[in-house]
Amino acid sequence: MSLDELRSLIDRHAPRDADAVPAIDGLMLTRAERPTGPRSGIADPVLALVAQGAKRLTLGGRIYDYEAGQYLVVSVDLPVSGQCTRAAPDHPFLGFGLRLRPARLAALLLESGTGPRTDGTGRRTIGTGTGFSGGRTDPGAAGAVGAGRRTDLPALAVGAASADLVGAAARMVRLLDRPADIPVLAPMIEREILWRLITGEQGALVRQIGLADSRLTQISRAVRFIRDHYTDPLRIEDLARLAGMSASPFHRYFRAVTAMTPIQYQKHIRLQEARLRLMSSTDDVADVGYAVGYDSASQFSREYRRQFGRPPGADAARLRNADEEVLAGQ
Repeated sequence: MSLDELRSLIDRHAPRDADAVPAIDGLMLTRAERPTGPRSGIADPVLALVAQGAKRLTLGGRIYDYEAGQYLVVSVDLPVSGQCTRAAPDHPFLGFGLRLRPARLAALLLESGTGPRTDGTGRRTIGTGTGFSGGRTDPGAAGAVGAGRRTDLPALAVGAASADLVGAAARMVRLLDRPADIPVLAPMIEREILWRLITGEQGALVRQIGLADSRLTQISRAVRFIRDHYTDPLRIEDLARLAGMSASPFHRYFRAVTAMTPIQYQKHIRLQEARLRLMSSTDDVADVGYAVGYDSASQFSREYRRQFGRPPGADAARLRNADEEVLAGQ
């Protein structure tokens, strides 16, 4: 099954209404007829596969470009900036997305024998298998995963979509033509997609999402805490304790995963929340800054301008006055 069928299915089913609710839980289809400007937001764990066109995601100082036939995996909640870089009315950007749920990955890892288990001494190990090393699958190994575990994996990665992965994605979208099949077949196809990811080019990263004691999962606990308490002062020692680490390795792993320090991560969350508030209300700029955790209005304005290129008031006015097409691309 080629990308051509997936393109046709996405083009037919991708909602023209940005508020449309997907018929399959966790499925996201995207269509854009022209390149867009950077749009900031929080990316949850997700698979994003490009069927046509190209896209760019920016995290901190890292840039991830991916195009037709490639996919991006996001493994933890991250403040990112994304944009379509290749799209036209006669050749629109077409994307397939699927939310990655740690519990479902964990269940699949355990069922397949590739998840954590105990050895003869009671220590936790990773199921072995044959033919898998460094995130790539040996063509002669069916669903094998390696014994080694990497602890320095970043939270984002780009890979080449295999024919099997593209085919499973197409079957998932094709279910939209037969809604009665969705409750029974969608979970089965989701499992296949997850398995193709686990045994694919970025399998090492994807497996970490489902492992309760992985470094990625430990950092995810701290990330969630910051998201839920972004207005509060942060103490690295408290975050490290939540992640089950001492302060020094926690700081190192957090930066390796998210491309920023915990304080920088909190600042990104605060500024994105401030931008949403400014767009949707007429609150005073200083009041918004205080509401998201800033003690100084001048510091808030300075950091907002550095992040978004304009002072808070001017940026909010531009976004509120933009037409829907421009707004969608910000």
